[in-house]
Amino acid sequence: MAAPGLVLAEPDGCVRPRPTGGVAGWYVADVRLLRRLELSVDGSGLELVRADATGTRHHEFVHVARGLGDEQPDPTVVLRHVRDLGPDTLTERVRVRSTAQAPVQVVLHLDVEADLAPVHEVKQGGRPDAVTPATDGDGALRWAARGRDVRLVADGATVEVAERGARLTWTLDLAPGEHAEVEVRAHAEGPVRFASGAAEEGGAWTDRVGVGAPDPRLARLVGRSLGDLDGLLLRDAPDGGDRFLAAGSPWFLTLFGRDSLWAARLLLPVDVDLALSTLRVLARRQGEREDPATEEQPGKILHEVRDPELDHLLPPLYYGTVDATPLFVCLLADAARWGADPDQVRALLPAARRCLEWQLEQARETGWLRYVDHSGTGLSNQGWKDSHDSVQFADGRLADAPIALCEVQAYAYEAAVAGAALLAAYDEPPVPGLTGWAEDLRTRFRRDFWVGTPEGGHVAIALDRDGVRVDSVTSNLGHLLGTGILSEAQSARVAALLVGELRSGFGVHTLTPRSPRFSELSYHGGSVWPHDTAIAVRGLAAEGHHAEAALLAADLVAAADGFGHRLPELYAGDSADVVAAPAAYPAACRPQAWSAAGAVAALVAATGVRPDGRGGAQVPERVGTALGPFRLTGLRVAGGDLGVAVDADGRVALDPVPTSVADAAG
Repeated sequence: MAAPGLVLAEPDGCVRPRPTGGVAGWYVADVRLLRRLELSVDGSGLELVRADATGTRHHEFVHVARGLGDEQPDPTVVLRHVRDLGPDTLTERVRVRSTAQAPVQVVLHLDVEADLAPVHEVKQGGRPDAVTPATDGDGALRWAARGRDVRLVADGATVEVAERGARLTWTLDLAPGEHAEVEVRAHAEGPVRFASGAAEEGGAWTDRVGVGAPDPRLARLVGRSLGDLDGLLLRDAPDGGDRFLAAGSPWFLTLFGRDSLWAARLLLPVDVDLALSTLRVLARRQGEREDPATEEQPGKILHEVRDPELDHLLPPLYYGTVDATPLFVCLLADAARWGADPDQVRALLPAARRCLEWQLEQARETGWLRYVDHSGTGLSNQGWKDSHDSVQFADGRLADAPIALCEVQAYAYEAAVAGAALLAAYDEPPVPGLTGWAEDLRTRFRRDFWVGTPEGGHVAIALDRDGVRVDSVTSNLGHLLGTGILSEAQSARVAALLVGELRSGFGVHTLTPRSPRFSELSYHGGSVWPHDTAIAVRGLAAEGHHAEAALLAADLVAAADGFGHRLPELYAGDSADVVAAPAAYPAACRPQAWSAAGAVAALVAATGVRPDGRGGAQVPERVGTALGPFRLTGLRVAGGDLGVAVDADGRVALDPVPTSVADAAG
């Protein structure tokens, strides 16, 4: 994956179409270009003996052709298939080597097909027709449709063109000990809204950030996550400079408001400049007018951007999100705390002011930030849990809009308090009425969202259109921690629920298992989302619940072990008491930006480290020990390097690393 390009292949590296459709293929900018890249040889099957698909841009697969060469138990004809992926290029190299005692002829084939299908059509299970290739004068293959043009060059191959695709063939005569290599190069041309953001500063994350621990899973998870994030980096093409993280592969390789903001926020201890550039990309598209069809409003931050020529279900510039606007302000304020360049922060203050004004305008009628789909064709739920059945009462009834989500009120409160402080710090005039509204919001929230129960109570997921508490127990309450909207007693109760009723052992259930609608494989009704758990870890640490924070961070490490240390968008809410690893959720993005960023953020939060407001950092005396001893290096605060270590007893220290942890981590 090298956003906006990616390849989805079988474990053996081949891309094969299925009778039912399938999602395999080479994609660039939301279009599947090639749906078949299948390697074969005459006279033998190919047996996979090694696969390394852990990288984002470079994959290798090794096959043996047991039907060729010497008739003996040991294989004598070996194929090494190497794939290199760029934002709009794909290179396939196959090196064939023979150790047979006599000459061997290897007839190698690569079958290719293209459909140039929009990604949303593939996701919905469509089976687009193949596009018939043409040949150039130099023997190159070419496909063209939907404004896209794909050119494929195979040096030295004979080319057979058919209606559904083409077969490339090489006849290789190998003497004993000889090898031969063939190469296929494909290049795509067409409209690209966002360019690749991969660059030295992105790749440097994996070079700079390190983990030392007796448990090797911690380093593997962080290394894999940072590598995936590098592959998800995009740049705002018209501007040519500002980076941001695409939401996820393969369905969401584009700009999202909420996802890109949260991913940048979770990565603040690694790269504060990513936060600033993400904010600039979104500020350029900040709402300016009222448009019910797209949900645009003055000051509002968008939900997602798509290619207008690909006929997506939502408008190409869609604003149907209630939380991205306060999150914009929260990210800017946090970036300033982590030492962001003051001039760049100042330049974003006008956009932040418009966000705060939008909050006040939205709350004018009821005092809450609420949402409803005015268009009738947009998202019915417009928080991060945006499936149709995500907001439900404890008895399973669905809530009616307009809906006021609990975490949105918390984001809005945090944005109001932090935004007011940020404006004051830069000697900017305040937003009239903002401080009073925030104080009133906190008072009303603690009263109106609290559900009293014999067990100790909890926060309702939302208020429905009539102001009635939607009383189910959900993971949303983890997002409230650290925002300041809860009382100390309420925070303690939320912490207990996160590591009690809602804990699966692999993270936090999106919905309590006590719900009649609970299902381990429900998108938002029982599954586990890594970013959701990471946000809870971050909030627990901010509130001083360090043991609980470490426990949930360790749960994510355990879950990642079942996914090759690449956390997906979500996975099944299976209990760790029952299974060794959670089941995969069908069609989940993997990698997903806020999942990968959340893995890093959870370990950072488990150390308790935070900026001290003076260009440095501070840590608590002790934290939880569920992760064992570990150290993090290569973090940044105010432009300076930052290291933090936790020893076996939970004692925390900034650089230099304590000797006990250094010895334990090797």
